[in-house]
Amino acid sequence: MNDTVFYLGVAWMALLLGGCVVLVVRGATVLERIVALDLLVLVLVGLLALVGGEDQRTYALDAALALALLSFVATLAAARYAADRRPFEQPDEEAP
Repeated sequence: MNDTVFYLGVAWMALLLGGCVVLVVRGATVLERIVALDLLVLVLVGLLALVGGEDQRTYALDAALALALLSFVATLAAARYAADRRPFEQPDEEAP
């Protein structure tokens, strides 16, 4: 991989990470903060994938995959909590 492209990619990802941190801190609602935090993790996964492609080693890609899976579960739990205020309980079903 060309070093210039790699460093431009890392600089762009760092800029996106900074923007996502600002969105997480300044989010007006809980849902905006959840989405911004999810976006922050996705940018971090992209950065890990970029580093993994440059190094030709698998540890960064393994970390990116694990982080993406944990982020998915955390986003689901946070969204359910924001909707119902009960993240781990089954919703009440109405009787017919």
